[in-house]
Amino acid sequence: MEKDTSSSDVSASHVGRARQRRRPTEATADGNRTNGPALLVNDHNKYRSMLIRTYSTVWMIGGFALIVYMGHLYIWAMVVVIQIFMAKELFNLLRKSSEEKQLPGFRLLNWHFFFTAMLYTYGRFLSRQLVNTVNSDHLLYKVVSGLIKYQMFICYFLYIAGFVWFILTLKKKAYKYQFKQYAWTHMILLTVFAQSSFTVANIFEGIFWFLLPASLIVINDIAAYLFGFFLGRTPLIKLSPKKTWEGFIGASVTTIISAFVLANVMGRFQWLTCPRKDLSMGWLRCDPGPMFKPEHYSMGEWVPQWFPWKEAVLLPVQWHALALGLFASIIAPFGGFFASGFKRAFKIKDFGDSIPGHGGITDRMDCQMVMAVFAYIYHQSFISPQNFSVEIILDQILRNLTFEEQKFLYQQLGEIFRDRQLMQS
Repeated sequence: MEKDTSSSDVSASHVGRARQRRRPTEATADGNRTNGPALLVNDHNKYRSMLIRTYSTVWMIGGFALIVYMGHLYIWAMVVVIQIFMAKELFNLLRKSSEEKQLPGFRLLNWHFFFTAMLYTYGRFLSRQLVNTVNSDHLLYKVVSGLIKYQMFICYFLYIAGFVWFILTLKKKAYKYQFKQYAWTHMILLTVFAQSSFTVANIFEGIFWFLLPASLIVINDIAAYLFGFFLGRTPLIKLSPKKTWEGFIGASVTTIISAFVLANVMGRFQWLTCPRKDLSMGWLRCDPGPMFKPEHYSMGEWVPQWFPWKEAVLLPVQWHALALGLFASIIAPFGGFFASGFKRAFKIKDFGDSIPGHGGITDRMDCQMVMAVFAYIYHQSFISPQNFSVEIILDQILRNLTFEEQKFLYQQLGEIFRDRQLMQS
C-alpha cells in the first residue's frame, strides 16, 4: 500500500511539473490570441524578410520589363512557362508518393489534360494571327486552315483519349485517390489555366491591355505591403492575418492614381498600343485609335494665376484605366484571399519556394488571374468595336472558307463591282 501511495505521489508530482512547464506556453498562446494576429508592424524579422522580398522583386520586374520590350511572342512564352509552373505546384499539392508508385504513368495523364486544354484555348484565341502569318505560303496556308477548321474536333478527341486512358488505369485499391486527382486536375484547368489564358488574348489586342492591368496588380501588392509594413495596425481578414486595413486603403489609393498616370505614359507608345495581327516579331506601326489620341482640357478657371500649366493633355483611355485601377485595388485582392484560404485548407504556408521571399509562382499570380479575365471582358465590352468591320469579316472568311470557296467569293465580288460600275456609268 505504501508503495502504491509513494508511486502515485511521484506520478502526481511529475504531472504537476509537466503542468507547471506547460503553463508559460499556454499563457503565451493565450496572450497571442488576445493581442491578435502577428502583423508586420510587430514582426521582429520584418526587415530581413523585406530585404529578401525586395531583392526578388527587383529581379522579377527587371526580367519582366526585358520580356515586354522583346515583344508579343516572348510575353506569350513567358505566360506559358508561368502556367506550367503553376500547374506543377498545384498538381503536387495532392500528390502521394505511396499511391503514385502503384500507378505508373498516372502523372503523365494530368499533363495530357493540361496540354490538351492549352491547344484548345490558344488555338481559339490565336487562330487569326496564325492564319495571317502563313497566308503567303499556299500549302502551309491550306494545312493551317484545315487544322483550325477541325481544331475543336481534334481537341475533343484528345480529351476523350485521356478520359479512356483514365478509365483503363483505374486500380481497385486506388479508386478514391485516382478520382480525387481527376477532379483536382479539372479544377486546376478551370480556375487557373482558363483564367490566365485570357492574358494572351489581352497581349495580342495590344501590349497595353496586358501591361497596364499586370502593372496595377504589382503596384497594389507592393503598396499594400509597404503601408502594412509601416502603418498596419488593424487586421483586415482572418484568412490573411498579416493583411491590414491600412495596407488595403493605402494600396487602393496608390493603385487608382497609378492607373490614371500610367495609362497616359503607356498610351503614347505604338509598340504598346498597336494590336498584333500575326505571329511575327517585327516593329509595329499603326494609326492609334480614338482611345489613344490626346485631348486638351482647359484648366484656366480651376487653377490660380501663378500656376504654370493652364491646359491638361489627357488620353481618353485614362478614364477607362480608372475602372481597371478600381478593380485591381478592391476586387482583385480577393484572389489573394482565396489563395490564402486554399493554403490554410491544405495547411501549407506557400504553394512553392521558387521565388525567395514570395513563395511559389502561384503565390504571385493569384490576383493576376482575376485581373486578366476582367481586363479582357472590359476591353471586349467597352473598348473593342461592337459592329462588323472589314477585319472581322476577313477573319471569318479565312477561318471558315476553303481556298476554292474564297476564290469563288472573290470572283463573285468582282462581278458585283463590275455590274455596279456599269449601272453608275
